[in-house]
Amino acid sequence: MKKVAIILAHGFEEGEAVIPADLMNRAGISILMTGLDGFLITGGHGITIEADYTLDELPHDLDGIFLPGGMPGSKNLADSDELISLIKQMHNDSKMVAAICAAPAVVLSKTGILDGRRFTCYPGFEKEVSGALFVEESVVSDGNIITSRAIGTAGLLGLKIIEYLVDKPTASKIAKATLF
Repeated sequence: MKKVAIILAHGFEEGEAVIPADLMNRAGISILMTGLDGFLITGGHGITIEADYTLDELPHDLDGIFLPGGMPGSKNLADSDELISLIKQMHNDSKMVAAICAAPAVVLSKTGILDGRRFTCYPGFEKEVSGALFVEESVVSDGNIITSRAIGTAGLLGLKIIEYLVDKPTASKIAKATLF
């Protein structure tokens, strides 16, 4: 079974975390809800999620990592040296690195893994990124990096992650069942 850690920091965009998590779960992907610095993480709209793990407790056999966006959640993620190191390691190991909304620009650009790559993010945040090619599409996949724009594209991102980690027929089946 594939394993994806979804990293939650205070101020994250709730729907951007939960919608892809739900879709990945339907595809048989093990979801590890992970608190950046604790087990109770409150999103930007006041919804609190109880994480299964904290960042320092994550198993080492992950197949991917996913960063929901939102502010100040993305900034809180970017401020974690431990997370930045984990993202770099995942990328160096050719594991999936996915991010949505502000997270591609605020977090992934800080790691250097977007250099020379295509990406997308929430409108306006692309101005904070240099060395990468911004593409105004709902979801952009470039090698092992998958990025998306906002809560309205979270379902499409979840399906792209399923396609990447499982296969296209499974993603298509779940898209049909959930009316995407």
